[in-house]
Amino acid sequence: MRDPEGAVGPRSFPGTPLRGRVAVVTGAARGVGEALARRLSAAGMSVALLGRERETLCRAAASLPNRSICVEADVTDRDALSNAAHQVVTELGPASVVVANAGIAAGGPFVSTEAELWQRVIDVNLVGAANTARAFLPQLARTRGYFLEIASTAAFGSAPMMSAYCASKAGAESFALALRGEVEPDGVAVGIAYLHWTGTDMVAGIDDHPVLQALRRNQPSFARRVHTPAQVADWLTRGITRRAHQIYAPPWLRWCQPLRPLFPTLVARLTRHELKSRPRDELAAAVGVLGAGGRADWSSYLSTTRPHTGP
Repeated sequence: MRDPEGAVGPRSFPGTPLRGRVAVVTGAARGVGEALARRLSAAGMSVALLGRERETLCRAAASLPNRSICVEADVTDRDALSNAAHQVVTELGPASVVVANAGIAAGGPFVSTEAELWQRVIDVNLVGAANTARAFLPQLARTRGYFLEIASTAAFGSAPMMSAYCASKAGAESFALALRGEVEPDGVAVGIAYLHWTGTDMVAGIDDHPVLQALRRNQPSFARRVHTPAQVADWLTRGITRRAHQIYAPPWLRWCQPLRPLFPTLVARLTRHELKSRPRDELAAAVGVLGAGGRADWSSYLSTTRPHTGP
């Protein structure tokens, strides 16, 4: 049932198919974002794919089975997101599901990481999620929709050599928790997805990263498994359908929540030997953006902030 202003009633979305509704997914050009857009489209949703890599993004949108649009937008640019929100409501209708998935990561010692790169990770992963919520909350309030923040097990225990990524994901989790209390009276639900090892280009070089390699090597065999983006997208879609407050990918992660106070000490103990055994210059050489998507974002950012001024 709809109210006089066209808003979907708060009890009409849970337990019903997603078919006929509109979803927005940021960071949808590749990886989990692209797989989730495909899964939501297959479920009958119209999907707006937002991202930086226009050609890859539009190719992904064109391959979806249901109605879709691609919108090139930097999630750190509030004006671009405002324009994207206007395009979505104009071409597809108001969003019922918005997924803040855009994210990048950089590895290496904090002191060796360029300050601008460290800041960029925070801006994309944390500030970008907040910007996404700000742009689309008016639509979600109309549809009494669902906002999903893609977090990570990096929010459970911060890993050395990944300070920006871990700080951004812990901050994104905290932001979503705070936002939930504010928007629930408007009928908007807020979920947080905790992703573990996922087979995206961001973790493709995991064996070249000393800390991540050590963390994974010391985990139980079931926890070392790398899940495909398609499998993660299935878990996310089930949670979206239920308007879940928490989504765990893989599902066994839910049992880690009570153990979270132990994780920082455990992670520090596991990585201490690895860091001590490697020369400082070797660790410093590991500084850089992880994954093709992150490199594309960083390259695009540099092209706009540091224009070539050669002769």
